[in-house]
Amino acid sequence: MQELEEIYDENVWRVYAFFAYRLGSRDAAEDLTQATFERAVRAFRRYDARKGSHRTWLMAIANNLLIDHFRRHASNPTRPLEQEDLDGLQAEADPEMSLGLDPELAGALAMLSDREREIVALRYGSDLTGPQIAELKGMSLANVQQILSRSLRQMRVALEESHAKLSER
Repeated sequence: MQELEEIYDENVWRVYAFFAYRLGSRDAAEDLTQATFERAVRAFRRYDARKGSHRTWLMAIANNLLIDHFRRHASNPTRPLEQEDLDGLQAEADPEMSLGLDPELAGALAMLSDREREIVALRYGSDLTGPQIAELKGMSLANVQQILSRSLRQMRVALEESHAKLSER
């Protein structure tokens, strides 16, 4: 049980960040983080270190839960947040309900495709390496690196445009 506690302590915020990057809802991110660790506790006897690290194993569980979440909510689609939405949310936001993402960063993330956002969330939210992401997603390392590079360029442009707009005000 001690090992499970250490795994939780080392990874809970990575798992939460993965969901926060992808969902934009604190409640959903918290619920899915909890569900990830519930599944991990139930499946821990079957964990095989030869197949991957604890972090990669947990992120595979989290990724499967996210897919299930999107399937359940497919009949109730949500549109991506636009900058105007984020500005309004920032003005009204309850600090206790914040995901911890800077509103400008959330806006830049919202401009990415679902696949790009997922790869960015795995790399920077969950702190997985490129090879770990490639293994988890069944992609080549070159493809993961290309998606990350393109996504970061898009986000940089979006953030620079956001800063330019703020400077004009």
